[in-house]
Amino acid sequence: MSSTFFIPSVNMMGIGSLDEAMLAIRKYGFRKALIVTDAGLAKAGVAAKVAGLLAQQDIDSTLFDGAKPNPTVSNVEKGLELLARSDCDFIISLGGGSPHDCAKGIALCAANGGHISDYEGVDQSAKPQMPLIAINTTAGTASEMTRFCIITDEVRHVKMAIVDRNVTPLLSVNDPSLMAAMPKGLTAATGMDALTHAVEAYVSTAATPITDACALKAIELISANLRTAVAQGSDMTARENMAYAQFLAGMAFNNASLGYVHAMAHQLGGFYDLPHGVCNAILLPHVSSFNASVCPARFKDIAHAMGVETQQLDAEKGAAAAITAIRKLSADVGIPSGLVELGVKADDIPTLATNAMKDACGFTNPRPANQDEIEQIFHTAM
Repeated sequence: MSSTFFIPSVNMMGIGSLDEAMLAIRKYGFRKALIVTDAGLAKAGVAAKVAGLLAQQDIDSTLFDGAKPNPTVSNVEKGLELLARSDCDFIISLGGGSPHDCAKGIALCAANGGHISDYEGVDQSAKPQMPLIAINTTAGTASEMTRFCIITDEVRHVKMAIVDRNVTPLLSVNDPSLMAAMPKGLTAATGMDALTHAVEAYVSTAATPITDACALKAIELISANLRTAVAQGSDMTARENMAYAQFLAGMAFNNASLGYVHAMAHQLGGFYDLPHGVCNAILLPHVSSFNASVCPARFKDIAHAMGVETQQLDAEKGAAAAITAIRKLSADVGIPSGLVELGVKADDIPTLATNAMKDACGFTNPRPANQDEIEQIFHTAM
């Protein structure tokens, strides 16, 4: 079976990589950036810092801080309007998954025209997006380096999964110094998001030896470093290891895709406007229990990567150990134990399940599910 490996052409990692990225941006010959970020990073001065660094390279910029936690169609449209008025020739996304996804939507429509909903699904665009530089401030979504773009349709109350090679950023930047100020809750949620990426990629029907290696190393690093990153946010070793871990997980799922955890979490985010990483963390052990019957050896590998001694365990017991380890990590970093704590209502589950069945992320889940089975997973996660 043939496969294609997608990744940005340049990826800068480690402390000090933001300064290095500015030199690279100047060499591209860009004149003016639309900086897409959220209100929090704008208020904290992070966007102004990036604008100042650009100015030192004689590059002008305009700020759009309208990316919401679950970026919407209207966020993309407002960003496009500002882009059209500002004479920018490239876009910088600054933040976590929300600004990155919002910027991807803006960049894709700027180059291809039409409405962002035209690109829902897989490879629906004709042309590469407007040049996008993705500067990451969280360790979880990997949106700074993937071909995935998730935009909430406020009318349908669903998250659109746009999986398109043309939304891959030109350059990604992961400087852990930008992540040190992340609050504990965000560190935990984004870290569990990265774990979900790695686990779903490893058991995906589209997994390859390359994605397997990336996924297992990501799981190992997350298991060893997430607790410290949450408890001691200034620990730069843990922060840097988490930056590498989320990037490796991104490399894995960007090419092997995902599964029902994401297909279901997208519906919770679109319907209730809930934090994506927390939804993933709650759903992950339940979907893993559903999948373990068809790929127990893979879950045993996951247990080993999480530090469990698996030599004396058969595949089924190893899989059970993996799910236990996932639950313990989630609890240790303060993730809620069930969807009820997030305000999810049982009466909404049929609608959530119907929409999850249509989500492109579920196509590579190792065990196909029907409507009733997806509903049952939602119920067990309550």
